[in-house]
Parts: sequence; C-alpha cells; structure tokens
Amino acid sequence: MKTNHLSINEIKQLDMVAYLEKLGYQPQTIKGNDYWYLSPLRTESVASFKINRELNAWYDHGMGKGGNLVDFGILYHNCSVQDFIEKVSSGIFLFHQQPDNKKDIKTEEQSNKIQITLDKAIEHPALLYYLTHRGIPREIALQYCREVHYELNDKNYYAIGFRNNAGGYELRNAFFKGSSSPKDATLIQTPGALSLTVLEGFFSFLSWQTFFGKQQLATDFLVLNSLALMDKNSLLVQNYPATNLLLDNDAAGDKATVKMLALNPSISDGRKIYQGYKDLNQLLTEKNKQLRTLQVKDLKKELPEKRQQQGRKM
Repeated sequence: MKTNHLSINEIKQLDMVAYLEKLGYQPQTIKGNDYWYLSPLRTESVASFKINRELNAWYDHGMGKGGNLVDFGILYHNCSVQDFIEKVSSGIFLFHQQPDNKKDIKTEEQSNKIQITLDKAIEHPALLYYLTHRGIPREIALQYCREVHYELNDKNYYAIGFRNNAGGYELRNAFFKGSSSPKDATLIQTPGALSLTVLEGFFSFLSWQTFFGKQQLATDFLVLNSLALMDKNSLLVQNYPATNLLLDNDAAGDKATVKMLALNPSISDGRKIYQGYKDLNQLLTEKNKQLRTLQVKDLKKELPEKRQQQGRKM
C-alpha cells in the first residue's frame, strides 16, 4: 500500500510535545509554554532540553542546538530528511506510545525505570534490519550486543542491547534511545593491548569494528555510553601509554576532547578520520549509501549491454 507522505511544512506543524511523548519522553517540569526534558539526544541528569510549545520549537542547551521537529528528527533517528518524512508519514513513530495522561509529570527515576525481562542472541527481523540500516554487519553485532526485551511504563519493548561494566544496558532500536540502570561505561580489553581507544557510543564502537576489525592494532576500547562518564574514567584514560579519543564532532565532543588533551601528552584526538561527519557511524552509513548509489548506476549501465548481447544471440 502506497504511503501518502506529509510535506515538510505539515511535519513542522506537528506538536513536538506529543511527538516526544510517543517516543517515550515525559517533561521533567513545565513552566508556562516551556517543557523541560532530559535530553533525548544525549545522556544527562539535569533537564536542559526545552520545547517552547507556543513556538513548537526545541533547544538543547547542552548541545547548543535547536530548531523544529524535522531538525530534531534527523538528529534523533540519525537519518536523512527524506527518511524522517517517511517515518512520520507511515506513523511508525507511534511504536513507543505512552499513556495519554499528560498531567502525570514523572520524575527522572520514574520515567527511566526500565526493567529487563529477556536477554538473548539477536534474531528479531526488525532489529536485524535496524543494524543493516546503521551499516553494522550481523556477525559484529552478535559478537558485542544482545537482543534485550524490557518493560517500560507497563508496556513491553525490545532493542539492541550493549552491556556496560555495571551490568546495565544501552538500548537502541529505530524508535528508541535509552538505557537501563545502572548507567556506566563499557571497557573491552584485548590481549596484549598497550593503547586505548575511547568512543562516545556503542554504534561508533561497532562502526570501528566494521571499518578496521580485521586489520586493527591491538587496542583496548572504552565506550563511554555518555560524555558525563568521561571524568569518572579520566584516570583510566591517562594510565595507558597511548590513548586515541574518537568523540563526536559536536560542541560537547570538542569541549571534552580539549579537556582530556590538556591532561596528558599521550592522549590524541583521532577525529580526523571522520572529519565532516558527527561520528564513525554517520561516516559508515553515508559511505554505504554512496556505495549503493554506485552499484545501482553500474547495474543500469550493464543492463543495455546485456540486452544487446541477448539480441545478438537471438
């Protein structure tokens, strides 16, 4: 069945508060027309993400970025404008619909109370498709991640789960970004490693494995799972003879990188390998799109030649 796509202007007019509610986010406080949230775009303990309902616009004070629903959607889902239009038009963002009681403003502890109910090897088709969309081969995901089923606000969901050092999970699917308690970083050690590679999120780590897994030098990996955990792990970072920082190319990543470089001359900024992209996963997905485009062009070139050859045989 063909989907009737909404226009960009129609999407911009959709209520952002309602949209975040569908994604599973509740405001921490409401002050007049300002709805304050824990940022859906990063991890934080104090709400600094604001939606002005009168303007129907958002601003993330921690990132220094803001805009309309389309600007938010392409950042949250890590997708193109066209992909986001298709998501909204098809209604699939309703996947994480929450109760309609908008007066029930929950505390951080209540709204993030995720209960893990099942942990198994990844096999659900929707999760495998999501991994493909993010450019991650199944064999790499199976090595480092799990299919995690969880309960949130009396509803059951499933996601790609990446376990941290304290036993909690980072949870991701096409419609949800969150984590279960306790929150912590993930240290992945390699026998004989003398260096450390630090990344913000686990999709950047999976992207590194996709790019360099078969040819990389022996290195340990520290996946922060949140920039807020950098200070907690700063001593670990400094204890290695060499540390390569691969944080996000944004204001928060810049600030954290500058801070860490000042601590020890053995720490280096390795973000030049994905210069012009937010992180390694954005680089990976863009390269995959370019490859698919080239493959389609090559196929179109081959088709006339094959038809001519078939014509000669007849």
